[in-house]
Amino acid sequence: MQLLTKPSSKITAATLLIALGIIYGDIGTSPLYVLKAIVGEREINETLVYGGVSLVFWTLLFQTTIKYVWLTLRADNQGEGGVFSLYAIVRRYSKYLVIPTILGATTLLADGIITPPISVSSAIEGLNSVSGMEKIIVPGNGLTIGIVITIISVLFFFQRFGTQIIGKAFGPIMVVWFSMLLIVGGAEIIKYPGVLKAFNPYYGYQLLVNYKEGFWLLGAVFLCTTGAEALYSDLGHCGIKNIRITWIFVKLSLVINYMGQAAWVMHQPASFLKIVNPVTKITSQEMNPFFEMMPHWFLLPSIIIATAATIIASQALISGSFTLVSEAMNLNFWPRVTVRQPSNTKGQIYIPSVNTILWLGCVLMVIYFKTSSSMEAAYGFSIVIAMIMTTILLNYFLLFKLKWKQVYVIIIIGLFAIIEGSFFVANVAKIKERWMFLFFELFIFMTMYVWYYARKINNRFMKFVDIGKYTAQLLELSTDDDIPKFSTHLIYLSKANNKTQIEEKIIKSIFAKNPKRADVYWFVHLNRTGEPYTMSYDVSELMDDKVMKININIGFRIQPKTELYFKQIVQDLVKNKELNLHIRPDGSTKYNAEPDFKFVVIEKFLSIENDFAIREGLLLKSYFLLKDMGLSDEKAFGLEKSDVVVEQIPLVYQPIQELGLKRNTKQLMPFAED
Repeated sequence: MQLLTKPSSKITAATLLIALGIIYGDIGTSPLYVLKAIVGEREINETLVYGGVSLVFWTLLFQTTIKYVWLTLRADNQGEGGVFSLYAIVRRYSKYLVIPTILGATTLLADGIITPPISVSSAIEGLNSVSGMEKIIVPGNGLTIGIVITIISVLFFFQRFGTQIIGKAFGPIMVVWFSMLLIVGGAEIIKYPGVLKAFNPYYGYQLLVNYKEGFWLLGAVFLCTTGAEALYSDLGHCGIKNIRITWIFVKLSLVINYMGQAAWVMHQPASFLKIVNPVTKITSQEMNPFFEMMPHWFLLPSIIIATAATIIASQALISGSFTLVSEAMNLNFWPRVTVRQPSNTKGQIYIPSVNTILWLGCVLMVIYFKTSSSMEAAYGFSIVIAMIMTTILLNYFLLFKLKWKQVYVIIIIGLFAIIEGSFFVANVAKIKERWMFLFFELFIFMTMYVWYYARKINNRFMKFVDIGKYTAQLLELSTDDDIPKFSTHLIYLSKANNKTQIEEKIIKSIFAKNPKRADVYWFVHLNRTGEPYTMSYDVSELMDDKVMKININIGFRIQPKTELYFKQIVQDLVKNKELNLHIRPDGSTKYNAEPDFKFVVIEKFLSIENDFAIREGLLLKSYFLLKDMGLSDEKAFGLEKSDVVVEQIPLVYQPIQELGLKRNTKQLMPFAED
């Protein structure tokens, strides 16, 4: 859930519980599949198991603890985290940071499609270990797939009602989950304390260098830290102190559980995790160390707890995706779409179109991959790219905001570049398993790319004029009773940052063709700030009670309600006796003294007069196609439809220079009729 207030800096049992319930769903459910993915169908030996769990430990230390918990969490924008918050902080330092930001956001959204299927599938497949269920719950069979799809579908269906009720249970459930990881893993370590030598990085080195194709196992090792990027994105929910304190408990639980799984694997009689029928050569059972090491009496409760934890992990990814798209819209990276507030919980949002896309993507993932093991082979590629993009943005943050010495930044960023570069190379091998997934990522990337750059092209042709040159004409028009009154208050939305300027197209709209007479002319500029929660305004009275310019400053995490803002500003001005509501003596307010407000929205369309170059043509045509599919301007800015007049004007980007049409000087013969 997204809270539109600054996170509390206080540390209480309640805030720590909230952090556990919201922040760690993704990374916290990784023990369900990480070691199983590392071992896979390979023969169990010390180099494989100890080397794998050693790499997991050092990955959690460097990638999660040092990079994200210690360093990246410092990059908070008024308490908010995530790729767009980081971009808003550092964008002034380089114009080339747009592409890393788009790539980071794209891959984070892609993660929202594969995390719910792999997490829920891993939990449900645990029923295969319950006595009597092994023939019913078989990974990949119709029943298992049906259960997973049902759970995911119910989760997405209830997004429209909000999560404030079940959200209260997230913290306690995750406390139970991490306590279970700690206790069960610790019990195995007590039995086989020799596993603790896996902390030695030498075992990880042996796996990478001396084990056959050991380097490529980094793709499976990386799964242990896939939730680190989401951890940073959720900074605004709880605050940095609560995250850092709870991470101590979470990391301890994760490491102990991984070690416990390794101890169980090394001391189980079989040489493989997969039991294969020697006659048919068909896998009859696929063992998951996480569930296999559970006490028999606790197996079913552990599966129930695991399923609840995976649902919480999925909910965190879904809510995070809503927040991400909302930020993208407000920073002009995404077309405007419907955003709803499903409950009274402040800041909780629901985006129907994103919900539908994610649900469809998750269902297709389950149907295509069928088992969690198959998903493991495709998981991780998106997140490693997101982490690399964060590292690029973080480089600018350390240099220009924290003002670290360049040599220190080179060392830190270089270390992360080596680690993430290795993970990237290892995950590239997964492309063949996830080729169809690239189409979804390409769609998200191109949507953001087109919307951002086409808007920049569009804005290039925006001409601004000084309002002062037209105040005399506006006064004359306002008092000319020969022209029918258009409205008492006429309001235009302007993109001009300067208090004394407006777009030239607005002046043409007022004076051209049918002049628009009004008592007061308002020009309202909605300014998107680089901070998340700004809500302020200032007023410039360019002519007493006649021409007003308003700048409304809105944070990038706030959904605009422009008409409500405007009416409140008018009330404030009247209350402070700064504005006369014009009860006119001509009788026009005889029957209704209340002023009427009319907003004029000027929309552009692509003129047929254009002769495009290839890139600009594709960008602008795609932009207007996306614009038609998205929300109208009046809905996007929070305007009442009854108070809005929409005017269409053509956008002429590259006018056709030569039509090739010439006058024929020869006398044409008239057409002969029969």
